[in-house]
Amino acid sequence: MNAVPDTLQTLVDRFDASVLDATDHAARIRLVVEGHGRWDVLASRGGAQIVAPSRRPEPDATLVATRDTWDHVVADVRGGIEAHRAGRLVIRRNLHVGVGFLAATSGATHASRLRFERVSTVSGKVSILTAGTGDPVLLIHGLGATKSSFLSSVAALAGSFRTIALDLPGFGDSFKPLNAPYHAPFFARAVVELMDALGLDRAHVIGNSMGGRVALELGLRYPERVGRLALLAPSLAWKRERRWAPLVRLMSPHLGLVQVTPRWGAEAIVQRIVPAEHGWVRAGVEEFLRAYLTPRGRVAFYAAARQIYLEEPHGAKGFWTRLAGLAPPALFVWGRHDSLVPIGFAAHVKRALPSADHLELGCGHVPQVERPAETHAAVRAFFDGTLAADRSARDSMR
Repeated sequence: MNAVPDTLQTLVDRFDASVLDATDHAARIRLVVEGHGRWDVLASRGGAQIVAPSRRPEPDATLVATRDTWDHVVADVRGGIEAHRAGRLVIRRNLHVGVGFLAATSGATHASRLRFERVSTVSGKVSILTAGTGDPVLLIHGLGATKSSFLSSVAALAGSFRTIALDLPGFGDSFKPLNAPYHAPFFARAVVELMDALGLDRAHVIGNSMGGRVALELGLRYPERVGRLALLAPSLAWKRERRWAPLVRLMSPHLGLVQVTPRWGAEAIVQRIVPAEHGWVRAGVEEFLRAYLTPRGRVAFYAAARQIYLEEPHGAKGFWTRLAGLAPPALFVWGRHDSLVPIGFAAHVKRALPSADHLELGCGHVPQVERPAETHAAVRAFFDGTLAADRSARDSMR
Protein backbone atom coordinates (compact mmCIF):
# COMPACT_ATOMS: atom_id res chain seq x y z
CA MET A 1 0.00 0.00 0.00
CA ASN A 2 1.28 3.47 -0.90
CA ALA A 3 2.03 5.89 1.90
CA VAL A 4 -1.20 7.28 3.27
CA PRO A 5 -1.55 11.03 2.54
CA ASP A 6 -1.52 13.15 5.68
CA THR A 7 -4.91 14.57 4.67
CA LEU A 8 -6.64 11.18 4.72
CA GLN A 9 -4.90 10.17 7.93
CA THR A 10 -6.16 13.36 9.59
CA LEU A 11 -9.72 12.52 8.58
CA VAL A 12 -9.50 9.02 10.00
CA ASP A 13 -7.84 10.22 13.21
CA ARG A 14 -10.82 12.45 14.01
CA PHE A 15 -13.46 9.84 13.13
CA ASP A 16 -16.46 10.03 15.49
CA ALA A 17 -18.26 6.67 15.49
CA SER A 18 -21.38 8.14 17.10
CA VAL A 19 -22.09 10.20 13.96
CA LEU A 20 -21.88 7.53 11.24
CA ASP A 21 -24.38 5.03 12.68
CA ALA A 22 -22.00 2.24 11.75
CA THR A 23 -23.16 -1.31 12.30
CA ASP A 24 -21.38 -3.92 14.38
CA HIS A 25 -19.51 -5.08 11.28
CA ALA A 26 -17.15 -2.57 9.76
CA ALA A 27 -18.21 -0.48 6.79
CA ARG A 28 -15.58 -0.34 4.05
CA ILE A 29 -15.13 3.14 2.57
CA ARG A 30 -12.78 3.68 -0.36
CA LEU A 31 -11.05 7.06 -0.52
CA VAL A 32 -9.62 7.95 -3.93
CA VAL A 33 -7.19 10.83 -4.48
CA GLU A 34 -7.29 11.40 -8.22
CA GLY A 35 -3.90 10.80 -9.80
CA HIS A 36 -2.31 9.64 -6.52
CA GLY A 37 -3.94 6.45 -5.31
CA ARG A 38 -6.73 4.87 -3.30
CA TRP A 39 -7.05 3.64 0.25
CA ASP A 40 -9.78 1.80 2.15
CA VAL A 41 -11.10 2.74 5.58
CA LEU A 42 -12.78 0.22 7.86
CA ALA A 43 -15.22 2.12 10.07
CA SER A 44 -17.28 0.67 12.90
CA ARG A 45 -18.52 1.54 16.36
CA GLY A 46 -15.02 0.81 17.62
CA GLY A 47 -13.36 3.42 15.40
CA ALA A 48 -11.75 3.62 11.98
CA GLN A 49 -8.49 2.51 10.40
CA ILE A 50 -6.89 2.72 6.97
CA VAL A 51 -6.15 -0.57 5.21
CA ALA A 52 -5.01 -1.65 1.77
CA PRO A 53 -7.77 -1.59 -0.87
CA SER A 54 -9.15 -4.97 -1.85
CA ARG A 55 -11.20 -6.35 -4.72
CA ARG A 56 -13.31 -8.46 -2.39
CA PRO A 57 -15.28 -7.41 -0.55
CA GLU A 58 -16.19 -4.37 -2.61
CA PRO A 59 -16.43 -1.09 -0.69
CA ASP A 60 -19.76 0.01 0.73
CA ALA A 61 -19.06 3.54 -0.51
CA THR A 62 -16.42 5.17 -2.70
CA LEU A 63 -15.41 8.83 -2.33
CA VAL A 64 -13.42 10.42 -5.17
CA ALA A 65 -11.82 13.87 -5.20
CA THR A 66 -8.64 15.72 -6.14
CA ARG A 67 -5.86 16.34 -3.62
CA ASP A 68 -6.86 20.01 -3.35
CA THR A 69 -10.46 19.06 -2.60
CA TRP A 70 -9.39 16.60 0.09
CA ASP A 71 -7.24 19.35 1.64
CA HIS A 72 -10.33 21.59 1.69
CA VAL A 73 -12.37 18.83 3.31
CA VAL A 74 -9.85 18.61 6.15
CA ALA A 75 -9.53 22.36 6.63
CA ASP A 76 -13.26 23.17 6.84
CA VAL A 77 -15.79 21.33 9.01
CA ARG A 78 -18.37 21.82 6.26
CA GLY A 79 -15.88 21.13 3.49
CA GLY A 80 -16.88 17.54 2.77
CA ILE A 81 -20.59 18.17 2.45
CA GLU A 82 -20.05 21.37 0.46
CA ALA A 83 -17.65 19.62 -1.93
CA HIS A 84 -20.16 16.82 -2.44
CA ARG A 85 -23.02 19.24 -3.12
CA ALA A 86 -20.83 21.17 -5.58
CA GLY A 87 -19.83 17.98 -7.42
CA ARG A 88 -16.12 18.25 -6.55
CA LEU A 89 -16.31 15.17 -4.33
CA VAL A 90 -18.19 12.24 -5.86
CA ILE A 91 -19.82 9.56 -3.71
CA ARG A 92 -20.76 6.23 -5.26
CA ARG A 93 -22.71 3.25 -3.94
CA ASN A 94 -24.13 3.88 -0.45
CA LEU A 95 -24.75 7.60 0.14
CA HIS A 96 -25.73 6.90 3.76
CA VAL A 97 -22.25 5.50 4.46
CA GLY A 98 -20.40 7.99 2.25
CA VAL A 99 -22.02 11.13 3.60
CA GLY A 100 -21.97 9.63 7.09
CA PHE A 101 -18.20 9.22 6.83
CA LEU A 102 -17.81 12.88 5.85
CA ALA A 103 -19.95 13.92 8.81
CA ALA A 104 -18.07 11.62 11.19
CA THR A 105 -14.67 13.00 10.14
CA SER A 106 -15.60 16.70 9.89
CA GLY A 107 -14.21 17.51 13.32
CA ALA A 108 -17.45 19.24 14.28
CA THR A 109 -18.50 18.72 17.90
CA HIS A 110 -21.47 21.08 18.30
CA ALA A 111 -24.91 19.62 19.01
CA SER A 112 -26.34 20.78 15.68
CA ARG A 113 -23.82 18.91 13.50
CA LEU A 114 -24.96 16.44 10.87
CA ARG A 115 -25.61 13.01 12.38
CA PHE A 116 -26.91 9.65 11.20
CA GLU A 117 -28.96 7.57 13.62
CA ARG A 118 -31.28 4.59 13.78
CA VAL A 119 -34.19 5.28 16.09
CA SER A 120 -36.15 2.46 17.73
CA THR A 121 -39.89 3.04 17.37
CA VAL A 122 -42.86 0.93 18.44
CA SER A 123 -42.86 -0.85 15.07
CA GLY A 124 -39.16 -1.01 14.19
CA LYS A 125 -35.94 0.92 13.61
CA VAL A 126 -36.12 4.04 11.43
CA SER A 127 -32.98 5.52 9.90
CA ILE A 128 -32.63 9.30 10.02
CA LEU A 129 -30.12 12.03 9.33
CA THR A 130 -30.44 15.17 11.39
CA ALA A 131 -28.77 18.54 11.71
CA GLY A 132 -29.44 21.99 13.11
CA THR A 133 -31.38 23.36 16.05
CA GLY A 134 -34.70 25.13 16.44
CA ASP A 135 -38.23 24.14 15.50
CA PRO A 136 -38.23 20.56 14.16
CA VAL A 137 -38.81 19.88 10.47
CA LEU A 138 -39.44 16.34 9.17
CA LEU A 139 -38.42 15.59 5.57
CA ILE A 140 -40.15 12.65 3.85
CA HIS A 141 -38.84 11.20 0.57
CA GLY A 142 -40.70 9.86 -2.44
CA LEU A 143 -41.30 6.39 -3.85
CA GLY A 144 -38.01 4.55 -4.37
CA ALA A 145 -35.95 7.37 -2.90
CA THR A 146 -34.28 7.70 0.52
CA LYS A 147 -33.49 10.40 3.05
CA SER A 148 -30.45 11.27 0.92
CA SER A 149 -32.73 13.00 -1.60
CA PHE A 150 -33.04 15.73 1.05
CA LEU A 151 -29.32 16.29 1.69
CA SER A 152 -29.45 19.72 0.06
CA SER A 153 -32.56 20.61 2.09
CA VAL A 154 -30.93 19.62 5.36
CA ALA A 155 -27.91 21.77 4.51
CA ALA A 156 -30.10 24.71 3.46
CA LEU A 157 -32.48 24.66 6.44
CA ALA A 158 -30.29 23.48 9.33
CA GLY A 159 -29.26 27.05 10.11
CA SER A 160 -32.83 27.86 11.15
CA PHE A 161 -34.45 24.53 12.05
CA ARG A 162 -33.78 21.12 13.52
CA THR A 163 -34.00 19.10 10.31
CA ILE A 164 -34.79 15.38 10.42
CA ALA A 165 -34.77 13.46 7.13
CA LEU A 166 -36.01 9.89 7.44
CA ASP A 167 -36.17 6.66 5.51
CA LEU A 168 -39.77 5.50 5.47
CA PRO A 169 -40.35 1.87 6.48
CA GLY A 170 -39.58 -0.36 3.51
CA PHE A 171 -37.01 2.03 2.07
CA GLY A 172 -33.36 2.97 2.59
CA ASP A 173 -31.97 1.78 5.90
CA SER A 174 -35.25 1.53 7.84
CA PHE A 175 -37.07 -1.67 8.79
CA LYS A 176 -38.96 -3.45 6.00
CA PRO A 177 -41.99 -5.46 7.15
CA LEU A 178 -43.22 -7.99 4.59
CA ASN A 179 -46.95 -7.71 5.23
CA ALA A 180 -47.36 -3.97 5.78
CA PRO A 181 -49.94 -2.18 3.61
CA TYR A 182 -47.46 0.56 2.61
CA HIS A 183 -50.23 3.10 2.09
CA ALA A 184 -50.44 6.70 3.29
CA PRO A 185 -52.09 5.89 6.66
CA PHE A 186 -49.41 3.26 7.40
CA PHE A 187 -46.57 5.67 6.61
CA ALA A 188 -48.22 8.51 8.55
CA ARG A 189 -48.51 6.31 11.61
CA ALA A 190 -44.83 5.34 11.27
CA VAL A 191 -43.86 9.03 11.19
CA VAL A 192 -45.90 9.71 14.34
CA GLU A 193 -44.17 6.77 16.04
CA LEU A 194 -40.82 8.32 15.08
CA MET A 195 -41.94 11.67 16.53
CA ASP A 196 -42.93 9.91 19.75
CA ALA A 197 -39.54 8.18 19.94
CA LEU A 198 -37.76 11.51 19.40
CA GLY A 199 -39.96 13.31 21.93
CA LEU A 200 -41.46 15.68 19.34
CA ASP A 201 -44.95 16.94 20.10
CA ARG A 202 -45.23 18.90 16.86
CA ALA A 203 -43.18 19.50 13.70
CA HIS A 204 -43.29 21.15 10.30
CA VAL A 205 -43.23 18.61 7.48
CA ILE A 206 -41.70 18.64 3.99
CA GLY A 207 -42.67 15.84 1.63
CA ASN A 208 -41.68 15.10 -1.96
CA SER A 209 -43.81 12.93 -4.28
CA MET A 210 -45.11 10.00 -2.21
CA GLY A 211 -43.64 11.75 0.81
CA GLY A 212 -45.91 14.70 0.04
CA ARG A 213 -48.91 12.37 0.12
CA VAL A 214 -47.72 11.04 3.49
CA ALA A 215 -47.35 14.62 4.76
CA LEU A 216 -50.94 15.35 3.72
CA GLU A 217 -52.11 12.24 5.57
CA LEU A 218 -50.30 13.46 8.66
CA GLY A 219 -52.15 16.76 8.40
CA LEU A 220 -55.49 15.02 7.91
CA ARG A 221 -55.16 12.38 10.64
CA TYR A 222 -52.89 14.07 13.17
CA PRO A 223 -53.35 17.85 12.74
CA GLU A 224 -52.30 18.47 16.34
CA ARG A 225 -48.84 17.01 15.55
CA VAL A 226 -48.25 19.15 12.44
CA GLY A 227 -47.20 22.79 12.15
CA ARG A 228 -47.00 23.65 8.44
CA LEU A 229 -46.83 21.40 5.38
CA ALA A 230 -44.49 22.00 2.41
CA LEU A 231 -45.58 19.66 -0.38
CA LEU A 232 -43.06 19.29 -3.21
CA ALA A 233 -44.73 17.76 -6.27
CA PRO A 234 -46.90 15.60 -4.00
CA SER A 235 -48.42 12.36 -5.21
CA LEU A 236 -52.21 12.79 -5.41
CA ALA A 237 -55.10 10.46 -6.20
CA TRP A 238 -55.77 10.13 -9.91
CA LYS A 239 -58.78 12.02 -11.20
CA ARG A 240 -59.08 10.20 -14.51
CA GLU A 241 -60.18 6.62 -15.01
CA ARG A 242 -57.65 4.02 -13.88
CA ARG A 243 -58.04 1.47 -16.66
CA TRP A 244 -55.62 -1.03 -15.14
CA ALA A 245 -57.10 -0.93 -11.63
CA PRO A 246 -58.82 -4.38 -11.81
CA LEU A 247 -55.56 -6.02 -12.89
CA VAL A 248 -53.44 -4.12 -10.37
CA ARG A 249 -55.76 -5.20 -7.55
CA LEU A 250 -55.08 -8.83 -8.45
CA MET A 251 -51.30 -8.45 -8.47
CA SER A 252 -49.53 -9.28 -5.22
CA PRO A 253 -46.57 -7.13 -4.12
CA HIS A 254 -45.05 -10.33 -2.77
CA LEU A 255 -44.03 -11.21 -6.32
CA GLY A 256 -41.10 -8.97 -5.45
CA LEU A 257 -39.72 -11.76 -3.28
CA VAL A 258 -38.63 -13.65 -6.40
CA GLN A 259 -38.60 -11.08 -9.20
CA VAL A 260 -35.37 -9.26 -10.06
CA THR A 261 -35.24 -6.14 -12.25
CA PRO A 262 -32.01 -5.46 -14.20
CA ARG A 263 -30.09 -2.27 -13.53
CA TRP A 264 -31.24 -0.67 -16.78
CA GLY A 265 -34.83 -1.01 -15.58
CA ALA A 266 -34.01 0.74 -12.31
CA GLU A 267 -32.20 3.52 -14.16
CA ALA A 268 -35.25 4.07 -16.35
CA ILE A 269 -37.41 4.49 -13.24
CA VAL A 270 -35.11 7.07 -11.67
CA GLN A 271 -34.66 8.98 -14.93
CA ARG A 272 -38.42 9.43 -15.14
CA ILE A 273 -38.20 11.20 -11.79
CA VAL A 274 -35.14 13.39 -12.40
CA PRO A 275 -33.90 14.54 -15.85
CA ALA A 276 -31.04 12.38 -17.10
CA GLU A 277 -28.71 15.37 -17.45
CA HIS A 278 -28.96 16.13 -13.72
CA GLY A 279 -25.94 14.98 -11.72
CA TRP A 280 -28.10 13.42 -9.00
CA VAL A 281 -29.41 10.68 -11.31
CA ARG A 282 -26.53 8.23 -10.91
CA ALA A 283 -26.51 8.61 -7.13
CA GLY A 284 -30.29 8.29 -7.15
CA VAL A 285 -30.08 5.04 -9.10
CA GLU A 286 -27.63 3.58 -6.62
CA GLU A 287 -29.75 4.66 -3.64
CA PHE A 288 -32.82 3.12 -5.29
CA LEU A 289 -30.99 -0.13 -5.99
CA ARG A 290 -29.77 -0.52 -2.41
CA ALA A 291 -33.28 -1.38 -1.26
CA TYR A 292 -34.87 -2.50 -4.51
CA LEU A 293 -32.37 -5.29 -5.12
CA THR A 294 -33.44 -6.90 -1.84
CA PRO A 295 -36.64 -9.00 -1.70
CA ARG A 296 -38.18 -6.95 1.12
CA GLY A 297 -37.30 -3.71 -0.63
CA ARG A 298 -39.04 -4.82 -3.82
CA VAL A 299 -42.15 -5.86 -1.89
CA ALA A 300 -42.28 -2.42 -0.26
CA PHE A 301 -41.80 -0.64 -3.59
CA TYR A 302 -44.50 -2.64 -5.37
CA ALA A 303 -46.93 -2.34 -2.48
CA ALA A 304 -46.48 1.43 -2.21
CA ALA A 305 -46.76 1.95 -5.98
CA ARG A 306 -49.89 -0.21 -6.03
CA GLN A 307 -51.51 1.86 -3.27
CA ILE A 308 -50.72 5.12 -5.07
CA TYR A 309 -52.40 3.88 -8.24
CA LEU A 310 -55.45 2.42 -6.50
CA GLU A 311 -56.26 5.27 -4.11
CA GLU A 312 -59.89 6.29 -4.44
CA PRO A 313 -60.34 9.92 -5.52
CA HIS A 314 -63.96 10.46 -4.46
CA GLY A 315 -66.55 9.28 -1.98
CA ALA A 316 -66.70 9.62 1.80
CA LYS A 317 -63.15 8.26 2.16
CA GLY A 318 -61.87 9.56 -1.17
CA PHE A 319 -58.72 11.66 -1.23
CA TRP A 320 -60.20 14.79 -2.84
CA THR A 321 -63.20 14.72 -0.51
CA ARG A 322 -60.93 14.52 2.53
CA LEU A 323 -58.44 17.12 1.26
CA ALA A 324 -61.01 19.88 1.74
CA GLY A 325 -60.77 19.27 5.50
CA LEU A 326 -57.00 19.78 5.77
CA ALA A 327 -56.36 22.06 8.76
CA PRO A 328 -52.57 22.80 8.82
CA PRO A 329 -51.35 25.58 6.48
CA ALA A 330 -50.00 24.10 3.24
CA LEU A 331 -47.61 25.21 0.51
CA PHE A 332 -47.71 23.27 -2.77
CA VAL A 333 -44.61 23.47 -4.98
CA TRP A 334 -45.20 22.33 -8.57
CA GLY A 335 -42.77 21.58 -11.39
CA ARG A 336 -43.84 22.91 -14.77
CA HIS A 337 -42.04 20.01 -16.48
CA ASP A 338 -43.17 17.30 -14.06
CA SER A 339 -44.31 14.23 -16.03
CA LEU A 340 -45.33 12.22 -12.95
CA VAL A 341 -47.51 14.80 -11.17
CA PRO A 342 -48.52 17.22 -13.96
CA ILE A 343 -49.00 20.83 -12.96
CA GLY A 344 -52.64 20.51 -13.97
CA PHE A 345 -53.23 19.02 -10.52
CA ALA A 346 -52.70 22.51 -9.07
CA ALA A 347 -56.11 23.60 -10.34
CA HIS A 348 -57.78 20.65 -8.59
CA VAL A 349 -56.00 21.48 -5.32
CA LYS A 350 -57.01 25.13 -5.55
CA ARG A 351 -60.66 24.14 -5.87
CA ALA A 352 -60.54 21.63 -3.02
CA LEU A 353 -58.30 23.69 -0.72
CA PRO A 354 -58.51 27.40 -1.58
CA SER A 355 -56.54 28.43 1.52
CA ALA A 356 -53.32 26.76 0.32
CA ASP A 357 -50.31 28.60 -1.08
CA HIS A 358 -48.80 27.60 -4.43
CA LEU A 359 -45.44 28.02 -6.13
CA GLU A 360 -44.66 27.00 -9.71
CA LEU A 361 -41.05 26.33 -10.72
CA GLY A 362 -39.39 25.51 -14.02
CA CYS A 363 -38.37 21.99 -13.01
CA GLY A 364 -39.54 18.39 -12.92
CA HIS A 365 -40.57 16.11 -10.09
CA VAL A 366 -37.88 16.83 -7.47
CA PRO A 367 -37.80 20.61 -6.83
CA GLN A 368 -35.39 20.38 -3.88
CA VAL A 369 -32.79 18.79 -6.16
CA GLU A 370 -33.51 20.56 -9.46
CA ARG A 371 -34.26 24.07 -8.16
CA PRO A 372 -32.86 24.05 -4.62
CA ALA A 373 -32.36 27.81 -4.09
CA GLU A 374 -35.92 28.79 -4.99
CA THR A 375 -37.47 25.80 -3.25
CA HIS A 376 -35.67 26.28 0.03
CA ALA A 377 -36.17 30.04 0.06
CA ALA A 378 -39.92 29.55 -0.35
CA VAL A 379 -40.10 26.78 2.26
CA ARG A 380 -38.10 28.81 4.78
CA ALA A 381 -40.34 31.85 4.27
CA PHE A 382 -43.46 29.71 4.51
CA PHE A 383 -42.36 28.12 7.80
CA ASP A 384 -41.41 31.56 9.14
CA GLY A 385 -44.79 32.95 8.11
CA THR A 386 -43.18 35.52 5.80
CA LEU A 387 -44.04 34.00 2.41
CA ALA A 388 -45.27 36.85 0.20
CA ALA A 389 -49.02 36.87 -0.29
CA ASP A 390 -48.59 38.37 -3.75
CA ARG A 391 -49.06 35.44 -6.12
CA SER A 392 -47.41 37.26 -8.99
CA ALA A 393 -44.24 37.62 -6.94
CA ARG A 394 -44.25 33.93 -6.21
CA ASP A 395 -44.99 32.97 -9.80
CA SER A 396 -41.96 34.98 -10.93
CA MET A 397 -39.67 32.48 -9.13
CA ARG A 398 -39.35 30.18 -12.14
